[in-house]
Amino acid sequence: MIRVCQISTRGVALAFALTLTLGLSACGGSGDYVPYPEKGSDGTVNPNPTGERSTIFGSGGLFSSGGAKKPEEGGGAGIGVNSFLWRASLDTISFMPLASADPFGGVIITDWYASAQTPTERFKVTVYILDKALRADGIRVSVFRQTRQGDTWLDQATAPETGVSMENAILQRARELRVEAEARR
Repeated sequence: MIRVCQISTRGVALAFALTLTLGLSACGGSGDYVPYPEKGSDGTVNPNPTGERSTIFGSGGLFSSGGAKKPEEGGGAGIGVNSFLWRASLDTISFMPLASADPFGGVIITDWYASAQTPTERFKVTVYILDKALRADGIRVSVFRQTRQGDTWLDQATAPETGVSMENAILQRARELRVEAEARR
């Protein structure tokens, strides 16, 4: 009976110590932010060159979109990539069935598509949106092609200009969407 009380007392003491430690660690400081001093090009120390508090989660915090976006950036609160490139990509490949679309990672994958004119040839497209800015190097398109021989589909090489022409079509549509958005302002 005494042994049970000792274990129980130790457990309570341990729980109390853990609760106290967690409680104290959750308490913030005075709210004053003292940044690490930075040296300028002339060797002088500037303690906070921007006057902003920086965090590991960025300027907007963990659950925000990072603050206001410039119109040319095209970022949105619910999307992790340039919204003009995202919408333009979906518009450009809208004739193909979608297999997967990840707006936070910026990847759109279509399912195989065969046109009625060439039923023995099919294509699959993967679009990678690489940047939050509307830039020519912010998008990559990979095109995959298969031809049917008998009952099997065989992988075939695709001309490199096929992906480049799709990238150009997406960029052109993204520019149109940006112009439309700026005209509405």
